[in-house]
Amino acid sequence: MKIATFNINGIKARIEAFPRWLDAFEPDVVVVQEIKSIDENFPREIFEDRGYIVETHGQKSFNGVAILSKLPLEDVSRGLPGDDEDEQARWIEGTVIGDKTAVRVCGLYLPNGNPTPGPKYDYKLAWMKRMKARAEALMAAEEPALMAGDYNIIPQDEDAARPEVWQSDALARPESRAAYREILNLGFTEAFRARNQAPEQYSFWDYQAGAWNRNDGIRIDHVLMTPACADLMTDAGIEAAVRGEEKPSDHVPVWVELDA
Repeated sequence: MKIATFNINGIKARIEAFPRWLDAFEPDVVVVQEIKSIDENFPREIFEDRGYIVETHGQKSFNGVAILSKLPLEDVSRGLPGDDEDEQARWIEGTVIGDKTAVRVCGLYLPNGNPTPGPKYDYKLAWMKRMKARAEALMAAEEPALMAGDYNIIPQDEDAARPEVWQSDALARPESRAAYREILNLGFTEAFRARNQAPEQYSFWDYQAGAWNRNDGIRIDHVLMTPACADLMTDAGIEAAVRGEEKPSDHVPVWVELDA
């Protein structure tokens, strides 16, 4: 079971590039962020024609997440529990039925949080507290589950080409990293780093100032797995080359392969 996460930065802008990647990589499941579309406007036929079940949690012009699955997908829920007044579309989850076992797949688009300090940063930290509560519930179930998406967190300095420029940014502030570690330390395994410890491994390059050509990137897209899920992992990686293709997102896909 090959599961990927991909912040496409707008389905309208990526209407050719995203399907092209799907055809080349052939993931079984993709959690998608920043679809920037309400549910009824999402071009689901493009993906259904490729054999994907399509579940979206959309929002006009901003945010928006989705799950695409070639495998049976059950018990889909939308929205991160803990705040009934939160209208931002940032969380979707469902159970994917593999050949050998079922996996609870959670797709997330964690708030950016800038500028700091301020209400946007307060919202980010509060959102992460709610995410931790959901993560605790996933751990308590003792079943294969993962949380994949754009975390908007640079976990450590080695996850940025120039860590010094991010020190006061919401993506790398000590409070952000501490909140991320609190979730990780519940017992989750971060898929990519479990397989690859090499430096200069990034998942995002800004459109400005030739960041891609200079490999001036950051690693902010992650897959966190429960122990029962981590036991199934056979490989993980980052599809960095996608950033150099025509009309790319500023993010690239990150993936994990499970014996499920």
